[in-house]
Amino acid sequence: MSNDRTEINALGEFGLIDHLTQNNETRNASTVLSVGDDAAVLDHFGKQIVVTTDMLIEGIHFDLMYTPLKHLGYKSVVANLSDVYAMNATPTQITLSIAFSNRFSLEAMDEFYEGVYAACERYGVDLVGGDTTSSQKGFVISVTAIGEVTPDTFVKRSSAKKGDLLCVSGFLGGAFLGLTILEREKRIFAETGAQPDLENQAYIVGRLLKPEARKDIVEFFAEKGIMPTAMIDVSDGLSSETLHICKQSNLGCVIYEDKIPIHEDARQFAYTLELDPTACALSGGEDYELLFTLSQTDYDKIVLNEQISVIGYMTEAEEGTHIITRGGNKHQLVAQGWNHMNQPPQ
Repeated sequence: MSNDRTEINALGEFGLIDHLTQNNETRNASTVLSVGDDAAVLDHFGKQIVVTTDMLIEGIHFDLMYTPLKHLGYKSVVANLSDVYAMNATPTQITLSIAFSNRFSLEAMDEFYEGVYAACERYGVDLVGGDTTSSQKGFVISVTAIGEVTPDTFVKRSSAKKGDLLCVSGFLGGAFLGLTILEREKRIFAETGAQPDLENQAYIVGRLLKPEARKDIVEFFAEKGIMPTAMIDVSDGLSSETLHICKQSNLGCVIYEDKIPIHEDARQFAYTLELDPTACALSGGEDYELLFTLSQTDYDKIVLNEQISVIGYMTEAEEGTHIITRGGNKHQLVAQGWNHMNQPPQ
C-alpha cells in the first residue's frame, strides 16, 4: 500500500459519499431505491420487518491500535446482523452512519468500507443509506439492520417454556480470550516497544477481530421446520444472555458446565493464562453465537447438528438460575460471570 494520504476535506461530504458508494451493489428485490436519494425505498412483499441498531465507539468498543479498519467494517455489520438472526429473521438491508476526526484519511475510510462491503456480500444484504459527519475526536459507527420474517415466525426472548432445552450454537469464550491477548500485547508494546507475540493464537484473535453471524443456524431451523421458543444472540457472555431469557420468560434454568462448548484452542490458552475457560464463556462477550430454547420434541431434529449444543433446560422461576459444575456442585448463575470456586481444571 502506498503512503499517499488523501485528506477527506478535499472531497467534501457529498464527494466522500459518492466515492465510498460508487461500487455499491443491490442484491435484494425488496430494495427498490438505494443510496443517492433523500431516503431509501424498501418493499418487503407481505413480510414482517425487523429493525435493530448498534453503535460502536472508538476507545469503548474497539481499539484501533490492534483492530484493522477492514475488520472493523466487517464486524460493525456482523454485530447488527446477529441481532436480526436472533429474531429468526433474514437481514436484507443496512444503513451505516459514521463520524470521524481529521486523523482519518480517505484511504483509511476506503479500508473500513472494504470490510463493510465484504460483510454485505457474505450475508447478502444491501447498504441503502446512512450519514457521514466529522467528530472532534476518534471514530463513531452506527449501523441499523433491517430484516424480514414470514409473518409471526419471529422469535422473542420472552416466550421460553418450562422444560424447554437450552441450546447454543458454536463455541463460547474465544473472543474474550482474543481480547485478553491483544490487550496484553498492547500493554507490553507501550511499556517496552517489543513487537507483539500472538503465540499463533489465530483462532481466538479471529473470534474477536472478525466474528461471523449465525446465518447457517437460522437457515437450518427453516430447513428442518424448527421454531425456537425463545432466542438471543450472545454478545455479553452466556450467563447474562441466559438470565435475559429467564427474566423475560419468567423462568429459571439449569446449565451443565460440561456441556458448555469451548474450542480446544481457547481452552488451552485459558489454562496458559491461568484463567478458567468456563468463566471466559460465561462472562466474556462478543461471541455472536445464538442462544435459544427448544421444545424437547425438537431434540431429534438438532441432535446430529455439530454446531448446536444442548447445555441445559428451563425450570420454574422459583427454582432459580443455576449451573452444575463438572464436580456436581450447584452454583447460582450470576450476570457478572461465575466464580469457579478456584477448582483446578479437570
